[in-house]
Amino acid sequence: MKFKSQVYTQASGSIGGITYSHNAGGMYTRGRSIPTNANTVQQQVIRNAVSTLTALWASTLTIAQRAAWETYAENVPLTDTLGEPRNIGGLAMYVRCNVPRIQIALARVDTGPTNFTLGSLTPTVTTADVSAQTLSTAYTNGDGWATAVGGALIIYQARAQGPAINYFKGPYRFQAFVLGAATPPTSPITSAAIFPFAITNKVFVQVRATFADGRLTSPFRGSCIVVA
Repeated sequence: MKFKSQVYTQASGSIGGITYSHNAGGMYTRGRSIPTNANTVQQQVIRNAVSTLTALWASTLTIAQRAAWETYAENVPLTDTLGEPRNIGGLAMYVRCNVPRIQIALARVDTGPTNFTLGSLTPTVTTADVSAQTLSTAYTNGDGWATAVGGALIIYQARAQGPAINYFKGPYRFQAFVLGAATPPTSPITSAAIFPFAITNKVFVQVRATFADGRLTSPFRGSCIVVA
């Protein structure tokens, strides 16, 4: 149910049995539900990565390294669910930036970046081949992630949706990645889809870039209609 409230100008989260949220159409409410814990292989990878990074923060990183991440977090606030900038703290920023790197077996970055930005990513374009069940993602190999060892483009795919769906937040699952290099990789990358799709389906993808200094961009979401 979408509504205009005389009480709340912004709301996110649950009160009693009602969950407040918002999308492109505005603020809305729905009945509160308790998600199941499927404990999939993908979930285990992420949980293990978070656990490992948290332990490293406490036992391995130096005071100077932790201070660098705190400084980076203070200078690079992230947008919360209500669209407000928020300092998530050094530990959360360290985990945020390194989990995707662990996911693709890229070396973690233990010292916080001194470039106080999330980094930029040129929008990508994805096409789907229904007969081969592959996705082809075209990117700009002049972007900062692509021109240095330690950078990477990470691609996530969602389950196929109907062609009328224009707004889709997820969930997404890791699908492919491209490593940066002194000699930039050649666009596009074509790889096997992890979820099947058929003609007229809409395939949504989410793309992020990690830089050699550890910065992780905001996600870019795109979609394509499957054709023959």
